[in-house]
Amino acid sequence: MSQAALFLCLLAAPASARAPQLWLTELDRSVLFSPQTTPGAPASSATLISVEAAKTYQSMEGFGFTLTGGSAMLLHKMSAAKRAALLKELFSPSDGIGVSYLRLSVGASDLDERVFSYDDLPAGGSDPGLAKFSLAPDREHLLPMLKEILAVAPSLRILGSPWSAPAWMKDNGSPIAGKLRPDAYPAYAAYLVRYVVDMAKEGVRVDALTIQNEPLNPKNNPSMVMEAKEQAAFIRDHLGPALAAAKLKTKILLYDHNADRIDYPLEVLADTAAARYVAGSAFHLYGGVIEDLSKVHDAHPDKDLYFTEQWVGAPGNFAGELSWHVDNLVVGAPRNWCKTVLEWNLAADPKQEPHTDQGGCVGCLGAVTLDGDAVERNPAFYIIAHASKFVRPGSVRVASEAPEGLPNVAFRTPDGKFVLVTRNAGAAPRDVAVRQGERSFGARLNAGAVATFVW
Repeated sequence: MSQAALFLCLLAAPASARAPQLWLTELDRSVLFSPQTTPGAPASSATLISVEAAKTYQSMEGFGFTLTGGSAMLLHKMSAAKRAALLKELFSPSDGIGVSYLRLSVGASDLDERVFSYDDLPAGGSDPGLAKFSLAPDREHLLPMLKEILAVAPSLRILGSPWSAPAWMKDNGSPIAGKLRPDAYPAYAAYLVRYVVDMAKEGVRVDALTIQNEPLNPKNNPSMVMEAKEQAAFIRDHLGPALAAAKLKTKILLYDHNADRIDYPLEVLADTAAARYVAGSAFHLYGGVIEDLSKVHDAHPDKDLYFTEQWVGAPGNFAGELSWHVDNLVVGAPRNWCKTVLEWNLAADPKQEPHTDQGGCVGCLGAVTLDGDAVERNPAFYIIAHASKFVRPGSVRVASEAPEGLPNVAFRTPDGKFVLVTRNAGAAPRDVAVRQGERSFGARLNAGAVATFVW
């Protein structure tokens, strides 16, 4: 085995203990999320990461991607056999990387072929009773793919996020920018409730809803601006009561935008009448620092945090993307109380299509690139794999020391295993020792290498 290989050795475990596993990815792609089996002893000078199982934090809900309409279309166009193999690789924890959480767009996102809502009308039209509401746009590709995915992963959790309300509900009559008219608040609340109910009729349980994707970004197609005070009023007076009246357990997550504006979720949560309907806040990291999410938790420890989107730009710098995303998202988001880590997005074609015109993302690299039946695995695939396969829903984050240059996060899984994800952020190989209770084992990590330990 090359110098890049790691060696693993149990030093002080009971004979009956499970042998530790190590899964590795190297920055030069010579090893890509592969198990390492060569035994060996760590150097006496190894840097110690101590895991404290008794000190616990949040319970995890899952790791995954956004299944955009474009992603679903590309999957649906694969041959049945090749698609089945890919879905197993993506969603089965035993035969693949075990993705356990998906985000969907409520209506079109900017990575759909076209812009649509579930209640589109000619200009000047209005349908406050939602007589024309229909999930028909999703029945062509998205719902068939969701049903195949759920057959592989029945316990998959799903988050719905709207990019815009129907244009007839907005002050500019357009799917781009504009705001939700106050007189349309009741209709939009009913629209979101109807989405949850009709998805359930299709066999798809929507676990949570964000109110608006990137509510401070008017540039996507579609998009809609919603200030914090507006979101608080919408939740307090309309969506919260509407979900409660329908006896739905779907959680409300607010914000769904960047970490540089934590004032937004804090303002909504300061409205106690709105906050009583809110389960938590959702974040992206195109601005700000991941550590600021802990400030939201500290101000409202009874409300959960979710990390819901981060893109990889095409063509993708594997070493740079793997390093930044592991440090900030796989490690950083859970260490700052997030219950999910979701990458944007699941799939695109070799030209980063489909996307909408005049505001759709033209450079979003999918976790996989699909060219017919041909599959290329990109940085986000491996970023998520290092956590999703082993950190199953219900896993609890536990304390772990973070020595300089070894960002890491640790979990206790529902079946009693421990998982540690770490990366050698230094410029030279480094010997690492992991200790939890009476158990210790070690590995040499090349510069930049990402490792998942399981024991």
